Amino acid sequence: MENDNKSTPNEEDILVGKIQVLAGKTKADPNPDELEQLKKLIKKNVPFTLRSYFMAYLLREMLGANTPKSKTPAPKRAPQAKKATKPTPAAPKAKEEAGAAKQTTERALPEGARTLYLNIGKMKRLYAKELSQLLQTELGVTREEIFSIRIHDKYSFISMSEENCEKAIATLNGMDIKGRTAAVSYSNKE
Repeated sequence: MENDNKSTPNEEDILVGKIQVLAGKTKADPNPDELEQLKKLIKKNVPFTLRSYFMAYLLREMLGANTPKSKTPAPKRAPQAKKATKPTPAAPKAKEEAGAAKQTTERALPEGARTLYLNIGKMKRLYAKELSQLLQTELGVTREEIFSIRIHDKYSFISMSEENCEKAIATLNGMDIKGRTAAVSYSNKE
C-alpha cells in the first residue's frame, strides 16, 4: 500500500506542480515590460509585510475551486491582504492610469528627450497637474510636448524635448513656485 500512496499525488503535490508551472511561465513571459509595470504597481500599493500574503491570495483566487482548503486557520494578517489591491484583468491598467493622473504623467520618451530636475516636490504641495499647467503657461508648450512629470517628496523630474528643456531652465530658474525659489537643471539620472 505504501507504493500506492507514493504514486498518487496528494493535493499539496498538485498545488506545488501548478506553482512551478506558473513560475516557469513567469520566466518565459513574452511581455516582461508589462510584468515589470505590474510589479512596480504591487510594490507601490501593497505594503512590504503583506506582499507574500497578497501573492498567496492572488494564487488562491486564480486557482479558484482547484485549491485545497486549508485545515489550519489563516493567519490574522491574511484578511488585510484581501483589502489590498486585488487586480482583475482590467484593474492593472485602470490603476496605472489613475496613478498617472494623480502624480505622474509618463509615456515612453522619444529620442532627443531630456529630463530636468526641479528642487520642489510633494512636500511643498506641488502636483503633476499644476506643474504641467505652469509649464504650458510659462513656456508656451502644449500638454503633448511634456513627455513625463514625476513628482517625488522633495523634488520633481520633467521630461521634454531638449529645446523645451532649455526654455524651462531659462524661464523657471529663480521663479517662486509654491513659496520656494525654483532651481532647474538637467537631471543626472536620465
